Amino acid sequence: MKVLYFLVSILALASSVTFAYDPSPLQDFCVAIKDPKDGVFVNGKFCKDPALVKAEDFFKHIEAGNTSNPLGSQVTPVTVDQLFGLNTLGISLARIDFAPKGLNPPHTHPRGTEILIVVEGTLYVGFVTSNQDKNRLFTKVLNKGDVFVFPIGLIHFQLNVGYGNAVAIAGLSSQNAGVITIANALFKSNPAISDEVLTKAFQVDKSIIDYLQGQSWYDNN
Repeated sequence: MKVLYFLVSILALASSVTFAYDPSPLQDFCVAIKDPKDGVFVNGKFCKDPALVKAEDFFKHIEAGNTSNPLGSQVTPVTVDQLFGLNTLGISLARIDFAPKGLNPPHTHPRGTEILIVVEGTLYVGFVTSNQDKNRLFTKVLNKGDVFVFPIGLIHFQLNVGYGNAVAIAGLSSQNAGVITIANALFKSNPAISDEVLTKAFQVDKSIIDYLQGQSWYDNN
């Protein structure tokens, strides 16, 4: 009988831990409301009737991205927004194409860790740790077949340092990992961040901030 009580206690504890878990958010924010009729469905998408599901719901063909842009790179995402079969599965990926010297600029995925494999070319990649870890920079030059991991939420980048085009495939641990390109977020926000904030943060003259805010910051995602 004591063994039975012990097992019941363990199951109860496991159950309480399970039900206390908060699922990872799949959007930037979710403001609470009191009246459900005024709400919207978040954290995923409504599910299709299983009887109507087809193989095409789990299939998508990806073409090479157009790298004729100021960054010389193009990210082609495959998240739940592009491939509905990913809903609730907790994964997604992206194809990243690079022209020579092309850059996937410093950015972060707030909801997912990224694992990247080089399919073609040579990339210089890296990520920066948090303030708590003194913003250490980890970098590596990757060649075809090499794999590198960027931990969730940390700023990272990839630069084509080869003489030809480069291609990489990135796997992400979320069906919608999100992306924040640092330069775009700081200098292309809507509305613009106050000059006083940015001049003090970067410790530069207002003219420099005005110049940066006036640039056409390209989004390759």
